[in-house]
Amino acid sequence: MVKPTSPSPSALRVAELNPNSPAVFALRPDTDALKALAAELDLLGLRKLSFEGEVQAEAGADWLLRGTLGATVVQPCSVTLAPVTTRIDEKVERRYLSDYHEITAPEVEMPEDDTTEPLGAWIEPHRVMIEALVLALPLYPRQADADLGEQVFAGPGVQPMRDEDTKPFASLADLKAKLQNPSDD
Repeated sequence: MVKPTSPSPSALRVAELNPNSPAVFALRPDTDALKALAAELDLLGLRKLSFEGEVQAEAGADWLLRGTLGATVVQPCSVTLAPVTTRIDEKVERRYLSDYHEITAPEVEMPEDDTTEPLGAWIEPHRVMIEALVLALPLYPRQADADLGEQVFAGPGVQPMRDEDTKPFASLADLKAKLQNPSDD
């Protein structure tokens, strides 16, 4: 009998898991893997990536993966492009369901529980680690002192609209002040 080939080094074959005790995993990619992953995710740097947890049996033939993701990522500031370092510490949970039903309708609402996945022959903590990292990355990393400033544009003969002009309560405050002090005009 030929043993099935593992999709990744950390993959756990469901048929070989013991339903009476959890399967523990601890992933810490080496420097080369971190560099490759940083390049793939367009990060300036990726340090201290770890994913630790366990896979245990749940009701029936279902399985539960629980883990903790830790990483230090360096991304370009969305305003200045200067490096921004962010520490990520996330709890991760995935439920692998034997009776998972994929909805194939053209338009579907997102389910409330986004931790469920179909149970296949393998459970891959490495894939879950990458997915959780991508979801945890800040969308718009920003340095604490980054400032967009104010850009003012208008066509010839048109008074440009400034940021202050978009704040209606500031205009009301000016009007109130004028009404309270009519002699200032």
